[in-house]
Amino acid sequence: MTQQDVGTEERPARRRGRRPADEVRADVFRVVGEVLLTEGIADLTFERVARLSGVSKTTLYKWWPSKGALALDGYFHAVEETLAFEDTGDIRADLTRQLRSFAHLMTRTPAGRVLTELIGQSQTDEDLATAFRSLYSSGRRRLAGERLLRAREQGQIRDDVDVQVLVDQLWGAVYHRLLIPDEPVTDDFVAALVTNLFDGITPP
Repeated sequence: MTQQDVGTEERPARRRGRRPADEVRADVFRVVGEVLLTEGIADLTFERVARLSGVSKTTLYKWWPSKGALALDGYFHAVEETLAFEDTGDIRADLTRQLRSFAHLMTRTPAGRVLTELIGQSQTDEDLATAFRSLYSSGRRRLAGERLLRAREQGQIRDDVDVQVLVDQLWGAVYHRLLIPDEPVTDDFVAALVTNLFDGITPP
């Protein structure tokens, strides 16, 4: 048993009776997030999650068809608040802030390694690939797209701009450096992405 297990297992006794599904899922998400962000995906197993969360393996297998799908769900909930998209009314500042939060999470916490492992495993795990698109990738794209659409409605972005292409330009560049780390993901890199996007690259 690891030190992490000991801390996780020391919790108040649960009340008797059947617990609401949302409460059960919350316990699972908390345990999976703790394991992933402290130790990585290699040490995550259904048996361990069942023991630490108090949720039966039968229930876990019913809700998550594979370890990868379970890991992705837990990962998403662990980073959801950190990657929330702020709306201050200044799209340039909001994009810079969100990209920096994303870059910090990916490069200075275990979350980056976990995400690259999940992307790698999704190439051979069909259930994980489906979950990744529906839960994480599509969700992140939707949030960014909605923020950019509001900026377009406010006249901060031209009406003819495809906001999904902007999402690919910004976050795609960060993912590229994460997956092919020839160059670092730094604050200066993030600032340059946003500056190039808004100011252009041709001479004035």
